[in-house]
Amino acid sequence: MSGNSDEEGIGYGRPPASTRFPKGQSGNPKGRPKNRFREAPYESVLGQMVTIREDGEERRITAAEAFLLRLAKRGLEGNGPAARDTMNAIEKTTRTKTDDMMRPKTIVLVSVAPGSVNEALVPLRMAKKLDPYRPTARIMLEPWIVEAALERFGDRRLTRAEQETVVKATRTPYKVTWPDWWEVRP
Repeated sequence: MSGNSDEEGIGYGRPPASTRFPKGQSGNPKGRPKNRFREAPYESVLGQMVTIREDGEERRITAAEAFLLRLAKRGLEGNGPAARDTMNAIEKTTRTKTDDMMRPKTIVLVSVAPGSVNEALVPLRMAKKLDPYRPTARIMLEPWIVEAALERFGDRRLTRAEQETVVKATRTPYKVTWPDWWEVRP
């Protein structure tokens, strides 16, 4: 063994004496930040965007909005505490909002070419955009609107080419109840 007592105590949890903090000096000179964990990080959690599905339609909202929607749904289903919490949240929100906050910040005008109804079909749930993130995506008709349109035809019949066009434009043609005279089957 060597005669140096400082070198003997070196190992796990015992660094060399030359690298140790001197007596009286902290290992964390800046210390713990003040108010670091005083409040829960609700803003970072509730501000995240989540995807929800309502009536088969997906949309993105904040986690706070999703939480309030779920709370309101439980309240409407008869859960008393959830109903009270929802009413409290509504009252708090209406008290804090001012007239300026209630006014629209941005007005978006969407111009539609004359005769084009594509932009109106999606919000009315008569059609669905195949790629919701692409403005030029193909729009497919919902089965119920195809059935309703065919009922209005009465005695009039479509040609085979027109029938093929209708089948190709229908989102789920196998769900449509086609009339007896219909020749083209999906």
